Amino acid sequence: MLSRVAWSLLMRTGGLGTLGTRGTHSPGGTAGSHRRMGPYVDCYAQRSYPMPDEPFCTELSEEQRALKDKEKGSWTELSQAEKVALYRLQFHETFAEMNHRSNEWKTVMGCVFFFIGFTALMIWWQRVYVFPEKVVTLTDERKAQQLQRLLDMKSNPIQGLSAHWDYEKKEWKK
Repeated sequence: MLSRVAWSLLMRTGGLGTLGTRGTHSPGGTAGSHRRMGPYVDCYAQRSYPMPDEPFCTELSEEQRALKDKEKGSWTELSQAEKVALYRLQFHETFAEMNHRSNEWKTVMGCVFFFIGFTALMIWWQRVYVFPEKVVTLTDERKAQQLQRLLDMKSNPIQGLSAHWDYEKKEWKK
């Protein structure tokens, strides 16, 4: 934001030598033209920079020219609609319109949920069609056989499973 203001100041004053000349790269403009902005300067008003260098409408129709001529007179003779039209010639949007929240968050959240759903769909597809079936050693029957084998071998009788098994009653110690 600060750089935009600094760049605009440099463009207006010609502080960069030949690069500072307005309209050097603009289509249809000459190097000495003061009507056109440089190609890298934003001409829209923003909250941080509310007064742009150029008006929003640079090429006016006949009605707009007549309104601009009427503007030079007394403003009490202008109606509210004409004042609004003059404001719209100078600025793209009002402060209320600048400060108004956009609905872009809905698009962003929609995209996020879409990609989360797509990822979940891919994971489901991989589990069904890509990954192999459950390994035989992970079935409940095989796990019970492995536990019985460890108990029969009396593995780790001091602190392991065998220490918690009562071999006389054939049940876990309480």
